[in-house]
Amino acid sequence: MATLLSQLLPARFPQQGRLDALHLPAHGRGSALPGDLRRLLGGRPGSWDLPELPMIGGPLEAEGAVAESQREAAAAVGADHCWYGVNGATGLLQAALLAIATPGSSVLMPRNVHRSLIQACALGGITPLLFDLPFLPDRGHVAALEGPWLARVLQELDRQKQRPVAAVLVQPTYHGYAADPLALVAPLQARGLPVLVDEAHGAHLLPGVDPDQPRSALAAGADLVVHSLHKSAAGLGQTAVLWAQGTAVDSDAIARSLGWLQTTSPSALLLASCEATLGEWRSVRGRRWLNRRFDQARALAVQLRDSGLPLLETQDPLRLIWHTAAAGINGLDADPWLMERGLIAELPEPGCLTFCLGLARHPGLARRMQRLWRELCRHQGGTSPAEVFSAPPLPLLGAPDLDVRAAWCGPKRSVPLAQAAGAIAAQLICPYPPGIPLVIPGERLDSLRVQWLLEQAALWPDQIDGMVKIVA
Repeated sequence: MATLLSQLLPARFPQQGRLDALHLPAHGRGSALPGDLRRLLGGRPGSWDLPELPMIGGPLEAEGAVAESQREAAAAVGADHCWYGVNGATGLLQAALLAIATPGSSVLMPRNVHRSLIQACALGGITPLLFDLPFLPDRGHVAALEGPWLARVLQELDRQKQRPVAAVLVQPTYHGYAADPLALVAPLQARGLPVLVDEAHGAHLLPGVDPDQPRSALAAGADLVVHSLHKSAAGLGQTAVLWAQGTAVDSDAIARSLGWLQTTSPSALLLASCEATLGEWRSVRGRRWLNRRFDQARALAVQLRDSGLPLLETQDPLRLIWHTAAAGINGLDADPWLMERGLIAELPEPGCLTFCLGLARHPGLARRMQRLWRELCRHQGGTSPAEVFSAPPLPLLGAPDLDVRAAWCGPKRSVPLAQAAGAIAAQLICPYPPGIPLVIPGERLDSLRVQWLLEQAALWPDQIDGMVKIVA
């Protein structure tokens, strides 16, 4: 019987030679870990597994090495406060939302929020005011939110006489689509709304080493910003950081919310990873390394496009998206075929394969990808019709018909999805990855939405089954 340990050992991986693991964490299976952290991990096993000794402390302690490290990190980026997280961006996003919204209030947020924020709404008795996003039908992705679209959303907010107490943004998206965050943060703050930005996939924007990329939302003045240090920096899995600036959000409220959701026994190793990862980008060597990765990624994309491989444009050079639908290939079918040959993607979808180049070097990757793409086209090309993906039939701005917590925790029953029209959902419908819900508890499933969900179930047969839980 296979065990977890056996799955982690090198012998588990393909035997035919090279392995290109282009998935998260972004440290490339250790090759891009900060030097200080590599030395720590190279010592006696377990020596770093320590409790909150007085000299170490923890993220919510006023004294100790962790507290001093967080103060130094905040000062280095111009933030007022910094908290390290060992429960991923999930725990920090949830704590941040609970700090800016009280039970019974509503928060404006985009449809592509991570499921963790919907869970936080249920925990805190908060109503999500969900706004729709522009859609890219050739690939089935939502596009980056830009200023003119947000202006339409705010007009609709006024028309509906909605009064949220805060706003959430996602920047960049899982696929690396991004826009100037200042055009988004400023109009929301002008309405008196504190802005929380889920920048889990944009920690590498923080150093500001590349003028061709959008700035970090922290530099754009967002009140709260969450970075996942394993998704877009060289941190170990579960490491993240929450930044706060300005006076719109009480730091004591943030600490209190963190205390509700974070472990009282944080891993010293993960905390050290947070420090080492952020410290790397304060060094000249670390910033040069990051800039070289951007340059190499752009050169790789040019080489692949010149060879005829269909790549989609994205604002993050470290995200490489094969547009498999352009060749009549389903990305979900291509993924296991490529994995058997040692090329592992981060995100397979019906129309695409997204690879995360991360911060590691990948010599020879262009030739390998070109060869595998040609072989894939010979084996699977034209087997699927070129998809034109349909946008979800959603209003520009809407709220659940029933309180999220009441729908999620109350009586429920399962019915065939095809028979769910008119019912209120009692579950998340959420293909994973990337963890973005198509339906949240409390939403009413009208006939158009049900038909669209049936289409999605056909596209994601292993992720969405034919049944749905509804409020009884």
